[in-house]
Amino acid sequence: MLNIFTLANGRLFQEEIESLEELSRFQPIWVDLESPSLEEKRWVKQYFGLSIPEDAMDDDIEESARFYKEDNGELHIRSDFLIAGDPDPHTVRVAFILNLENESLRSKGVLFSIHDEDVPVFRLLRLRARRAPGLIEDAKEVLLKLFDADAEYSADTLEGIYDELESVSRQVLAGDVTDAKAGEVLGAIARHEDLNGRIRRNVMDTRRAVSFMMRSKMLSSEQFEEARQILRDIDSLDSHTAFLFEKINFLMDATVGFININQNKIIKIFSVASVALLPPTLIASIYGMNFKYMPELDWALGYPYALGLMVASALVPMWYFRRRGWLK
Repeated sequence: MLNIFTLANGRLFQEEIESLEELSRFQPIWVDLESPSLEEKRWVKQYFGLSIPEDAMDDDIEESARFYKEDNGELHIRSDFLIAGDPDPHTVRVAFILNLENESLRSKGVLFSIHDEDVPVFRLLRLRARRAPGLIEDAKEVLLKLFDADAEYSADTLEGIYDELESVSRQVLAGDVTDAKAGEVLGAIARHEDLNGRIRRNVMDTRRAVSFMMRSKMLSSEQFEEARQILRDIDSLDSHTAFLFEKINFLMDATVGFININQNKIIKIFSVASVALLPPTLIASIYGMNFKYMPELDWALGYPYALGLMVASALVPMWYFRRRGWLK
């Protein structure tokens, strides 16, 4: 899918391109390629003179090759954007190409983004740019606003984790945690821990991308100050992710502790039963070994006496355990 974005009266407008002739009618500042076909890549190369690298969206690219500048003035930035939707939160690699120096190409001053699937941050920026005139002035502003929206999207996702962990905390701290409920709680905690880790990695990647833009001296003074504000916002998220990790570990330990308590209750039942049944077993053994003939023929009250003694020997330990509170 090939989408272009143009500025008109300070607003960003989107157009979906389906032919090379249609592409030539616009002067975009942002060209977005979502799972581009070979034909769409050919249109971009033919009209803008830009060749999209084959490894633009590879996940196994070396970290040192994610931010660099070509000899022809093209800036290449490969950054990950978070998709926090259930049930499969993940990150999407996006390749950005921005030409600010080569006057001979139509791609000068146009931001190109290439990715495999739709990114929520892109939708958020498109919505804001349509509603807020003057939000975006050029291609550099588009890239900077994308990273700003990414930091805000990570913050919103952290707030969602806070709310969901609050619900989990009420279940755990209520005290009555069955094994089934403990399994549900552990599953929820594991999902939140995974998402929190992805957010931490995502903001780290955004910090690196914004720092690269600041070092490349491509930003104006106002944009440079905006980039510094984005970095301050990202730094504030680090403390929140660290706190969530501690809270998740606490809930994990508390839930495992309740599971151990439930298991100890089962073991206690077996321990009490074995101790309570030990005296009757001893009495039965002694009673059956001290008769020359069958007890029924030698002593008529032998069985009732032995049974009564066995019941009494079992009830006395149970009464003692109950009095000590070990059966509660």
